[in-house]
Amino acid sequence: MSDDYEGLYESDVAGYIMSKCDQWRDHYETNYQERFDEYYRLWRGIWAAEDSLRNSERSRLISPALQQAVESSVAEVEEATFGRGRFFDIRDDIADQNPSDIVQLRNQLSEDFSRTKVRQSVAECILNSAVFGTGIGELVVEEMKEMAPATRPVMDGAMTAVGVETKDRFVVKLRPVLPQNFLIDPVASSIDDALGVAIDEFVPRHQVEELIQQGVYDDVPIEAAYPDSDLEPDQELTIYNDDKVRLTKYYGKVPTYLFNEAMQEDLGEDEEIAELIEEEETQAEGYTEVVAVIANGGTLLKIEANPYMMQDRPVMAFSWDCVPGRFWGRGVCEKGYNSQKALDTELRARVDALALTVHPMLAVDATRLPRGMKLEVRPGKTILTNGNPQEILQPFNFGGVNQVTFAQGAELQRMVQQATGAVDSAGMQGVVNGEATAAGISMGLGAIIKRHKRTLINFQESFLLPMIEKSAWRYMQFAPELYPVQDFKFVPTSSLGIIAREYEVTQLVQLLQTMDKTSPMYPQLLEAIIDHMNISNREQLIQTLRQASQPKPEVEQAKQAAQQAQMAMQQAQTQAFAAQAAESQSRAQKIASDIDLAKYEAETGRLKVLSSNLEPGNQDEIEFQRRARVAELILKERELEMKASQGVTNANQNGMGQPAQPDQQQVRGSGETPPSLGRAVQETGGSPTQ
Repeated sequence: MSDDYEGLYESDVAGYIMSKCDQWRDHYETNYQERFDEYYRLWRGIWAAEDSLRNSERSRLISPALQQAVESSVAEVEEATFGRGRFFDIRDDIADQNPSDIVQLRNQLSEDFSRTKVRQSVAECILNSAVFGTGIGELVVEEMKEMAPATRPVMDGAMTAVGVETKDRFVVKLRPVLPQNFLIDPVASSIDDALGVAIDEFVPRHQVEELIQQGVYDDVPIEAAYPDSDLEPDQELTIYNDDKVRLTKYYGKVPTYLFNEAMQEDLGEDEEIAELIEEEETQAEGYTEVVAVIANGGTLLKIEANPYMMQDRPVMAFSWDCVPGRFWGRGVCEKGYNSQKALDTELRARVDALALTVHPMLAVDATRLPRGMKLEVRPGKTILTNGNPQEILQPFNFGGVNQVTFAQGAELQRMVQQATGAVDSAGMQGVVNGEATAAGISMGLGAIIKRHKRTLINFQESFLLPMIEKSAWRYMQFAPELYPVQDFKFVPTSSLGIIAREYEVTQLVQLLQTMDKTSPMYPQLLEAIIDHMNISNREQLIQTLRQASQPKPEVEQAKQAAQQAQMAMQQAQTQAFAAQAAESQSRAQKIASDIDLAKYEAETGRLKVLSSNLEPGNQDEIEFQRRARVAELILKERELEMKASQGVTNANQNGMGQPAQPDQQQVRGSGETPPSLGRAVQETGGSPTQ
């Protein structure tokens, strides 16, 4: 321990805390206060002499470009967080199969958040983060009287009394904290890593006196605080110095022996406990996490060990844009600072030039004016001269304002939008008037949406979820009858901002136009489009759309009956086609049999004709026998051919798929000799015509 801090450790706990707070305030005022004050003035549009870049500036005009960028960025994050109504959800343990406890806790917590106006406080923290770079909030547990209209039966139920029921309950409120009222260890980059944090601000005196009467604070005399403009929310206003107390609330660590000394002073007359604490002081080492309240920089009102069951500090903070290794972040005003200053200088120079070019001026010969005359130029004014006025008076001006300042002003305004990531009709040229292409718009909006999404995720992880968790822990500790003490996991339900939602709706509509209405994806895309819209009856429309997409029983039955009838008709058509095919095959077989029979009858007839033409005689008998043998050979040959033809026909009927070919050796006419018969006749040397 160094000699510089040894005196601090030997003092009381209030002196130790205030010495740390004074060091932290010196660091803040040296490095951040001047810049934060200028960011505040630029956002509010308040002129200050130290904000001018030229000594010759006469105009006090401030461009609204940075104001628009702040409001647009804050509105985007707020819309993404609260645009769907419920901004958080609860995830239960996988082993827990009963979701009723989740629903009860979520509804109760949402109701309490609405009662304490948490949404409004969160929106103010987001605004502070956009202006100063860091949004800070403090959770305060208060006991309030909850009043509700009620009726009670009186006179054994004969009458009813109308009145108000009052009950005491604990509520958790979120208080936004301005940067000038927040002190933190300069070497820390987060609240949990710091030695401690302090909220140093002016509060009404009657609030402190009421808490003293309730026993929350020690009963000590309280005087009015000394004025300090650095702690005021708006330093441009006249400071009111009466009936206010400077209250410093410290959440952090103090040396254990100093804390024990403070507790011994509170116990006072209890000698046994005082002796026990005195013995422990000699062995006390390290630090103790405490909550302390100090009035007017030296009066200790309250000190106690951290009373919260999770031993957490009731302060949350998040950066709009994180700066590595530093607690204070980078906000919208810091991003657009240089562009805004250049734009203000350009506009003020133009306004100053307009004063010289628009307003009339005269070059006057002062020696020829009447003595004591006050020269003024105004409508209807009579100017007296000693001589010809054309020689004495001459209009004088400095020419016109250069038109290039218009283009320069527009370009500087675009640079503000480019630096901050805010989008509007001035920031994205061509989007509104249709000069930009669809691909260019998509690329520009994609970059803007990514920047907003980055800030939104940082806000959820660093501020929103810790705030919800710590609020639930406070309610579980101080109102266990309403909040079951369980380990719940909170998840944010925030979605895209208004710009991102409109961009996605456009994409979904384009995809919907390329799809048939009978497609199963059509109702799903339509539901997604309605879900992205910010309309009051969105949930009803989605429910109606889902009900319409579900099939009705009578329609489903009619559809099944139609399908069965169609299947029966297809089966009947198949059977009819099969019968027609069988009939065609039978007819083909009959025709083939008739053809074979006709061939056989024709051959038999020709043989009879040959046999009837024989003459009597021995030679004729020999010839007859020869012809009989030829005829027998022919008949056997035909019989074999008929059998072969019958086998081909049977093969076709069994599915071979080839029709029976007629015999190429069949008789071509009644006057022709069959080839087989001719061969037989030639072999015997006879003539077929004999």
